[in-house]
Amino acid sequence: MLSRFQLIRNISQFDSFTGTADHGLHKFSALYAENGRGKTTIAAILRSLGTGDPLPISERKRLGSAPEATPHVIFHRNGQEAAMFQNGAWNAQAPKVAVFDDHFVDENIYSGLVVETEHRQKLHELIVGNEGISLNRRLQEQVARIEAHNTALRTKGAAIPVEDRGSMTPEDFCALAVLENADTAIAEGERSVLAATKEEGVRNTSTFAEISLPGMDKGKITALLNKDLPDLDAMAASWVKAHIMQIGDQGESWISQGIERIFSPQKDKECCPFCAQDISQSELVQNFRIFFGDTYAALKRDVTNATVQLERLHGGDVPAAFERAVSILRDRRTFWTQFIGDLPEVVIDTAAIVQAWREAREGLATLFQEKQWTPLEKIILREDVASKIDVFNGHCQSIRDVSAAFQAFNEKIALVKESAKAGNLHTLRADLAKLKARKARHEEENNALCQAFLDEKTAKTATETTRDQIKAELNTYQNQIFPVYQANINEYLRRFNAGFRLDSLASAANRGGATCNYSVVVNNSSVAVSGSGAGTPSFRTVLSAGDRNTLALAFFFAMIDRDADIANMLVVIDDPMTSLDEHRTEATVQEIKKLVDRVAQVLVLSHSKAFLCNLWQRLEHVQRSSYEIQRAGTGSTIATWDVTRDCVTEHDRRHDSLLLFVRQGISDPSQVRGIAQSLRPHLESFLRVACSEHMRPGKLLGPFIHECRQKLGTVDEVLANDQIQELEELKEYANRYMHDTNPAWRTETINDTELLSFAQRTLVFVSA
Repeated sequence: MLSRFQLIRNISQFDSFTGTADHGLHKFSALYAENGRGKTTIAAILRSLGTGDPLPISERKRLGSAPEATPHVIFHRNGQEAAMFQNGAWNAQAPKVAVFDDHFVDENIYSGLVVETEHRQKLHELIVGNEGISLNRRLQEQVARIEAHNTALRTKGAAIPVEDRGSMTPEDFCALAVLENADTAIAEGERSVLAATKEEGVRNTSTFAEISLPGMDKGKITALLNKDLPDLDAMAASWVKAHIMQIGDQGESWISQGIERIFSPQKDKECCPFCAQDISQSELVQNFRIFFGDTYAALKRDVTNATVQLERLHGGDVPAAFERAVSILRDRRTFWTQFIGDLPEVVIDTAAIVQAWREAREGLATLFQEKQWTPLEKIILREDVASKIDVFNGHCQSIRDVSAAFQAFNEKIALVKESAKAGNLHTLRADLAKLKARKARHEEENNALCQAFLDEKTAKTATETTRDQIKAELNTYQNQIFPVYQANINEYLRRFNAGFRLDSLASAANRGGATCNYSVVVNNSSVAVSGSGAGTPSFRTVLSAGDRNTLALAFFFAMIDRDADIANMLVVIDDPMTSLDEHRTEATVQEIKKLVDRVAQVLVLSHSKAFLCNLWQRLEHVQRSSYEIQRAGTGSTIATWDVTRDCVTEHDRRHDSLLLFVRQGISDPSQVRGIAQSLRPHLESFLRVACSEHMRPGKLLGPFIHECRQKLGTVDEVLANDQIQELEELKEYANRYMHDTNPAWRTETINDTELLSFAQRTLVFVSA
C-alpha cells in the first residue's frame, strides 16, 4: 500500500509539491479537485508506477520548467522502500495498480464515439488476464518465430541457384530424389526434346537398312575348279587329250566348238566342217563325240554360269552400290545419333573393302577363264587368290556385324518416331528440366544448401507444432473465460441500471493479433461494435455518453473481479461520474464501497464534492483520508480536505443556525435578518423531502398549501388541517422577509421575540 505522497516535482501542474505526515494515504482516499488542477496527472503517475512505463510521466513534464528540471516523484510505501521516479525510471514497481480514467477508456474501450480494432485488442487482454496474456504472448512468440523461419527459408531458398532449380520452388527442388544414371537419363531426355522439335525429320528418316556383301564360297569355287569328267572312256580321253596337246593353246575349246559344226549332207554320213570329207568312220571323231558330250557341256555351263554370277554379284556397279549404302548408313547414323546416344561409329573402310573385293574378283575371274578353256583340267585355287578371297570374306563378315549392330537400334528408332509423333514438346521440356534439376539437387554445393533449407523447414514444423498446441490451450481458456466475463459485465450493467447489455462476447484472431468482438443489445436488437454500414444503427448512435461511460466502468470492475491478485491491488478511479446519469450515481457509490473491502487500497479522484461526500459517508467503517488539489501560484499543490464540513447541506446549515438562534440568540442585526429569511427556504426544503410527490422543485409554499386544502379529508390527503393551518401562519410570517412577496423586505422591522417564536415553531414543524 502507498502510505504518502512525498514528492511530485516538474510534472504538469505540480511545480514542486512536498508532502508531510499529514498527507498520509489509507485504505480509502478521496482526492477532490476542480477540472484542470491535476487529477489526471495523479492517475497517470500511478499508472506509470504500476506498469513501470515512464511515458505517462515524461510526456507530462511541466511546461516552462528549466531544461535540466526533470520529473521527480517519491511515494512512501508501507513496510517497503519508497517508490521513486527519477532520471526517467522507477526504482521499484508497485505490486498491482489498476487505473480507471480517460486513458483506460480510450485505450481499451472506445475513442470518441468509435470502437476501433486496437480497442478490441486491448480489451481482449483485459478479459483474458495474465494467464491469457501469457498464453497469447507465448503464441505470438511462436508466430514471430515462424515468421523468422519464413524469412530464413526465403533467404536459404534464394541461395539455391535459380539456374539449377529452374521454375521449381526451393521446397520442391530440395524434395527431389537421387537420379540414378543421371547423365544417361538427361541425354535421353534431351534427345526426346530434340526429336519433338524435329518431328518431320524423324518421321521421314528411315531406320537402318541391312547392308551385306556377297561372300565368295571357297568350297564351291574349289569344287568347280577341280571338277572333271570321271565317266569318260579312258582310251578316248587319252587320244583326245593327246590330240588337243598337238593343236596347242585353246585347242580343247576349238575342238568342242567344231564338234557342233559337223554337218551331214546325207543321212548316212557326216562331213568335216573344214574339208567336207566323210568323217563318219573316223575313230578320233567318235572319241571327240564321247569326250565333248552332255556331261562336258554341263561342266562348261557350270563354269560359264559361275563366271556370269561372279560378274553379277561382284562386278559392275555392285561395289558402288555398296559404297552408297555405307554412305547412307553414315548419314542416318549422324541423324539418329541426335536421339539415340549409344550408336556406334561407322568404322568401314570402303576403299579397302572395294580394293580387296576387286582383287578377289579378278583373281577368281582368271581361274574361271582357265577353267573355261580347259574344262577337263583340274584348276588349282592358287594361294594368292584364296588369300584375297579370305580377306574379302572377312570384310563381308565385318559388314554383316556392323549392319546387325545398327539394325539392333531400329526398335529404339521406332520408339523415337512414336514419341516424336505423339510427344508434347512442353511436357518433354518440363520432364527434361526436372531431370536436370534432380541431378543438380544432389551435387555437393546444392546438397549443402538444400540440407540447410530442409533443416530450417524441420525447425519451422516443430515451431508450428508448438504454436498449434499453445493455440489450442489458449482457445480452451478463452472458451471458458469469455462467457463468464460477459455474464460479469452484464451483471454490472444491471446494477448500474443500464438499458442495454452485451452479447456474443468472443475472442477473434486476425493478422494484427488476438482481438475480441461483441454486440450491444438495445431493445432486443443487436448492434455489433465492429462496425456497420453507413446510415444504420451503430455503437456511436445507440449509446449515450453516459451509456458508454457506464460500459467502460462495467468492463473495469469486471476486469478487477477476474484478477487473481485482487487482494493486493491499488485501484485508482478518476472521475467515474463523468457523463453518468443521476440514477447511476448511487450504484457507482455502492460498487466502489464493495471494492474497498476487496482490494488493498482505493483512491478516488473527482471534481464532484457531492459524489465524494456520498462515498465518504458510506465508508465510515474503514480508514479514510481526504485531500484537495488546490491552486498554488501558477501550479497546484495537495492539501488536506475537510470532507465532513463539505458534507453538510444548506438545509443542515439553516437548521444549525435556527437552533443556535433559539438557544443562544444573535446580537448582530444582519445575522438576525438572515434567520428570518431562512424560515421559508427551510420549510420548502423539508417539504420537498417529506412530501416530494406534491412539493416538486420550483413549487412555492402558497400553491402547495392550496393543494393540501383541496385534498383535505380525501384518500389523497397530504397534511392534516392543523398542520395546514400552522404552515399557513409560518408562511405568512416568513413572506414578510422574502423579496418575491414583500417589496419592502429589506426594511421590514424584525422583532426578536416574534422571530424567536416563529423560529421555534418552524423547528417543531420540520421535526414532526
